Amino acid sequence: MRRPEPEQRRPRERGRPRLPLRRSLLGRLLIVSVLVASCAVAATAWLAVQTTSGAIRQEQGQDLSSDAKIYNTLLGYAATHPRWEDVEDTARELARTSQRRIVLTTEDRRPLFDSAGASSVAPLPAQASAVVDPLSVDTVLVPDAMTAGSDRIDPRAVGPFLLPANERTELRGITEKQVACLNSVGVAADVVDGPSGRPRIEFVRGDTDRDLEFKCVAQNSGATLTEKKALDELNTLADACLKRQGHKGATLNLDLSWDRGYGRITAAEKQPTEKQSAEKYPSEKYPAEKKAAAVERGDDRAIASCVGSARREQLTDHVAAPALLFIDGTGAVSVPGFDLSPSNTARIVGVTALVLALTVGVSVIAGARLVRPLHALTGAAQRMRDGLDSAPVPVGPDNEIGRLAAAFNDMAVHRARLEEQRKVMVSDVAHELRTPLSNIRGWLEAAQDGLADPDPAFVSSLLEEAVQLQHIIDDLQDLGAADVGALRLHPEPVYADELLGQVAAAYQGPAETAGVTLTVATPQSGPPGPTLYADPVRLRQAVSNLVSNAVRHTPSGGRVTLRSYRTGPGHGDEVALEVSDTGAGIPADDIPHVFDRFWRAEKSRNRSTGGSGLGLAIVLKLAEAQGGTASVVSTEGKGSVFTLRLPPAPAEAPADATAAEAGSGPDGPDPINMTL
Repeated sequence: MRRPEPEQRRPRERGRPRLPLRRSLLGRLLIVSVLVASCAVAATAWLAVQTTSGAIRQEQGQDLSSDAKIYNTLLGYAATHPRWEDVEDTARELARTSQRRIVLTTEDRRPLFDSAGASSVAPLPAQASAVVDPLSVDTVLVPDAMTAGSDRIDPRAVGPFLLPANERTELRGITEKQVACLNSVGVAADVVDGPSGRPRIEFVRGDTDRDLEFKCVAQNSGATLTEKKALDELNTLADACLKRQGHKGATLNLDLSWDRGYGRITAAEKQPTEKQSAEKYPSEKYPAEKKAAAVERGDDRAIASCVGSARREQLTDHVAAPALLFIDGTGAVSVPGFDLSPSNTARIVGVTALVLALTVGVSVIAGARLVRPLHALTGAAQRMRDGLDSAPVPVGPDNEIGRLAAAFNDMAVHRARLEEQRKVMVSDVAHELRTPLSNIRGWLEAAQDGLADPDPAFVSSLLEEAVQLQHIIDDLQDLGAADVGALRLHPEPVYADELLGQVAAAYQGPAETAGVTLTVATPQSGPPGPTLYADPVRLRQAVSNLVSNAVRHTPSGGRVTLRSYRTGPGHGDEVALEVSDTGAGIPADDIPHVFDRFWRAEKSRNRSTGGSGLGLAIVLKLAEAQGGTASVVSTEGKGSVFTLRLPPAPAEAPADATAAEAGSGPDGPDPINMTL
């Protein structure tokens, strides 16, 4: 094919229109970058406005660090009153002393109290300053509020544990006697009333003499009737909770502790680890029976949780319902929004423009570096399409574009090699077809001119040339069918040794004529040869091509050996058919090309040294069409070994007589399926 002149192609190449910016990769990259930057700036601005507005609202009503007294006082009222009806006096006094507006509402925002008056129309903030709930003290918002237990129940919420006056008087008398005894022995102590009205002893110093304390406080007052009744109710609620969780009940003490078998623990304590228990209770004080008793008592965490939930259930009717607390300035009517000043607006607009400009600049630089090698690849591909020689594309760093350029260069080299092989193949096909056609034409013209007699020898010579021509056409047809997947196959179980014997018998005559010993290596004893699953006709054709090449390239006195074997599970569990010879071998540089079409090591294409160059290409295609492979191992000067590896026959499908019929007939090998 005539190569177009470069001068004829250059005007067309220069005339190609450039892609518009909106369709180019650089344009799309620029648009995406601008969109991303715009969204980022907008999101940042929105987040800044929302955060600033939230901070302002937090400063104007939600931070209770300076309002702990208001929260704590209202929390104490809720802990000691079942309803909010009488909270007005307490809340109004708090509003007067703090100069703040105090609003209490129910959780659904129904007003309970508003220090600004019932006629106030000032809207309330969207979020309350705090939730006043004695059963869930908010210690984060008011860290200096009265300390609550781990269950976050206000200790002032005692409910049914509140003692009547007569029981208080009786307990106080007992406690005062104990304090007087302590004072008489030099231990300073006072009587302090607890939230429920039960008096307790508070020591002035913590490092008092325990023996002196024991002398005066040996007899501790037990629970009163009121406390026993409330404690029984609490025990019932806690046991019901434990039962629902699959634990045994626990007997609570007056201080809400329970017996663990080796001591008492309160609901506020955490269950110690095994190591901590061993350190706190040595082996002589923590016997095995007490450990077992502790295990039988159940999980302390479950008991503590159930005690907390039981207390909330018991106190629900004795404390006020949760209320929303709003604390604001006296003259404030609402929480103002966040308005940007002109200077701040101009500053935000300027920063946004700067970010967009930087984004566009960086995108242009990065896009140009990204598009430049793509333009080079496009130009090289267009020159290759026009039939012009394309110089290798510069390969950049080891990234996606660099690897694409390297792959394109490899493709260009491979394409040039294929183009050269195509030209050589066309020339070889013409040469292979010209020789038999020239011989046939010469003999026919000689017969026409009366120079040759059409005797049997004449007809035999013409038939030989026609058969040679038919061989080439059949080989090309087989290769074409194999390329498009249209090769007809009729696979069946085939005895490998039987097929090799048939091929060897067919080529015994040519081998003896060439002085080559042709044998089939079969085991003298043991199991029969392997059975494979293939088309016997096509398989015999492939093996015949290998044997024909081996006999042709083995000098007189040499040997060609055929054998079959099972590769084993470690090598794919296949059946291998091997054709080895002691010929001249193949140079190492030529081994990668032996299965190429029309390739011959001897470039003169002399009939005495080789065939058409299609035999081994057909062998590879026939092997691949039947799920196998073809390979060669050769040492120059020592010979070559060609191996076909094919799948074995299924174990349940024994080879039948059709495998034997795949061999040669009584007249030798089929000339149509054999490459000479």
